[in-house]
Parts: sequence; C-alpha cells; structure tokens
Amino acid sequence: MSWIILIVSGILEAVWATALGKSEGFTKLWPTIIFGVALIASMGGLAFAMRDISVGTAYAVWVGIGASLTVVYAMVFGGESVSVIKILLILGLVGCVVGLKMVDGH
Repeated sequence: MSWIILIVSGILEAVWATALGKSEGFTKLWPTIIFGVALIASMGGLAFAMRDISVGTAYAVWVGIGASLTVVYAMVFGGESVSVIKILLILGLVGCVVGLKMVDGH
C-alpha cells in the first residue's frame, strides 16, 4: 500500500509543480488552488509512505516520478523542446527509480 501511495504522491508532485508554473507567481486563482491542494496531498502521501519505505528510497522515487512527469507534460503540452537525449535521460531516471524499488529491502 505504501508504494501505491508513494506513486500517487509522485504524480501529485508533477501536478503541483505544473500548477506552480501556471499560477504566474500566485496571481492566478485556480492554478494557485490546485498547487496548494496537490502540494499538501503529495507531501502527506510522501510522509505516509516513509513509515514503511526508507527515507532515501521514498524521496528519490517521489522526486523521480514528479520530475519525469513534469518534463513529459511540458514536452507534450507546454512547448518544451523534445529531443532524443531528453527522452533517454528521462528513461534513465525512470530506470533508476525502478532499480531503487528493486533493491529496497521491504
């Protein structure tokens, strides 16, 4: 259950990071509200997952999921340039996250 919550929290990290960018310095209401709700839920889920998953592994997985999804979202919808090297680096990041899951003793 902790791993599922951690994955959802990582997805919510991408949501709040994207909403933060769209809030334009907290001047737009809905992106600011989405940012706040997603941030609280993401952090709460991370804290919950850390009860059963080591801090280093949980944090790295959370950041890896959030960073990967944020970059992919920006490439698909936000005008971020797409290149083979960026895609390979994202896949490498995902591979490292999967590796951490595989070597975690829980």
